[in-house]
Amino acid sequence: MKAIALLACGGTIDKDYNALSGELDFAQSYLPELLKQARHQLNLRLETLMLKDSLDMTQTDRECILNACLKAPERLIVITHGTDTLTQTAEYLEQHLVDQISLQKTIVLTGAMRPFRLAESDASFNLGAALMAVQTTRPGVYVCMNAQLFKAHQVKKNRQLGVFEAH
Repeated sequence: MKAIALLACGGTIDKDYNALSGELDFAQSYLPELLKQARHQLNLRLETLMLKDSLDMTQTDRECILNACLKAPERLIVITHGTDTLTQTAEYLEQHLVDQISLQKTIVLTGAMRPFRLAESDASFNLGAALMAVQTTRPGVYVCMNAQLFKAHQVKKNRQLGVFEAH
């Protein structure tokens, strides 16, 4: 079984409702809990890079994600990321990982429109789809959302419909 690196960067997928402030924020990554519920049998290494809202993502954060991809011994990488700037990070990685892609790296970014900890979340579905996609697609950088796989430079978030679509 091929090894997969799962890199957590925060975003809605990892947010929880703070009853004191009335806001969604980060207490911890909920990916271990999500993965436990999935009862998967993957050879998976989870690394939390940051817990950030993607609207707060900086160039330095994207460089951190890039460096984690470069350092990862795994050829298969799934990145959880906030949906607001997920496509920008995907394009950044695609531009900077051309050589790594030729070395057979496959990178899939995913996230959620509703936090895993809240009812009716798409987190489990999107993460499961991304973990399947990273194992079955060719090397490159992709976005996996709404049961679809897009090349990094061919996707946008439709904010009116709350979905990702080809552009």
